[in-house]
Amino acid sequence: MKTVLRLLYLDILSSVAFVAAAFLALFFFIDFVDDLEGVGRRGRTVWHVARGALYEVPGHFYELFPIAVLIGTIYALARLAQSSEFTILRTSGLGPGRALGMLSVLGVAFGALTFIVGDFVAPIGERAVVELKARFSGGLRVGGAGAWLKEHRSTSQGERSYSINIGGTASDGGLQDVLILEFDADGRQITRLGAKQARVGNDGHWTLQDVIVTAWPTLVAGSESNVKEQHHDSLRWPSTLSADVVAAAVLPLGTMTTVELWRYSEHLSGQEQAAQRHEIRFWKKALYPLACLVMVALALPFAYMHARAGSVSLKVFGGIMLGIGFVLLNNLAGHIGLLRDWTPWVAAATPSLIFLALSMAAFAWLVRYR
Repeated sequence: MKTVLRLLYLDILSSVAFVAAAFLALFFFIDFVDDLEGVGRRGRTVWHVARGALYEVPGHFYELFPIAVLIGTIYALARLAQSSEFTILRTSGLGPGRALGMLSVLGVAFGALTFIVGDFVAPIGERAVVELKARFSGGLRVGGAGAWLKEHRSTSQGERSYSINIGGTASDGGLQDVLILEFDADGRQITRLGAKQARVGNDGHWTLQDVIVTAWPTLVAGSESNVKEQHHDSLRWPSTLSADVVAAAVLPLGTMTTVELWRYSEHLSGQEQAAQRHEIRFWKKALYPLACLVMVALALPFAYMHARAGSVSLKVFGGIMLGIGFVLLNNLAGHIGLLRDWTPWVAAATPSLIFLALSMAAFAWLVRYR
């Protein structure tokens, strides 16, 4: 049995590694060529472009590795079937259940590698890409109307709620174009703070720079009160929002780990903000490593196909089509789940469950009737 394991595992591992390396080289080249137009701007060189492309490699590995597992496993098993080696293994006692169990162990190992890269390596690379782009573009602008945060806090004047808008980040990591709207318990706006720059401190305060404070005093019957506006070069504003929460709001989702996605979605839910997009993203990230196990199961039926069912190249092409179909369905399920208000874990798990059911049905049919 050790000989069989060594034969299968080494063949599959080498094929998967080759496919993954080919994918990463292709995407590195695409990223490198795509960013060459920025060479010469603000001192940007070819080395900076190459470094940015290298930073994106872990993210591409995380996204493409399940497809590489599918194609590499199909190639290895189809080649064994074509040379009749897999037929010899079957006649020697390698039953369908044992073959599925052996490949499942390999699928779990692939899934663990995907989780490690996706949760520890890829976010670091994505943050490095963002910092590099911000360095040569003068900052990072948040798309659309900016990033919105909410905060509820009890003060000496009563309950207060705050809506904070962040337009972008500076090249040094500070916040730009910060707008803070303060509301009382009845929902009336009482203060507006507009700051050109801000920094989130670790002491529970934000340091605002170049601030314009507009106050709407509470009106008392029989009295008149004017709107007051003041300018401050610097102002410390107390807040319970941590730097991690702010970073999660302004940085791309690819920079967040599974735990950070969970914490930020919980924060959004606690502040009565829409959190389904981040919840779906959390479940997709949490369940994505299981896609490697699904891909291995999807590749196993190709080993039970007779050599006359098609050449190795034709089966590999079929694997590529299956991989593309999985990626499309995975992305489509997330968008449909967001539009139709599906339960987040259902939207995230549906593509893997569908492909797992298809692979098991094909495997059972081939084993029984072929």
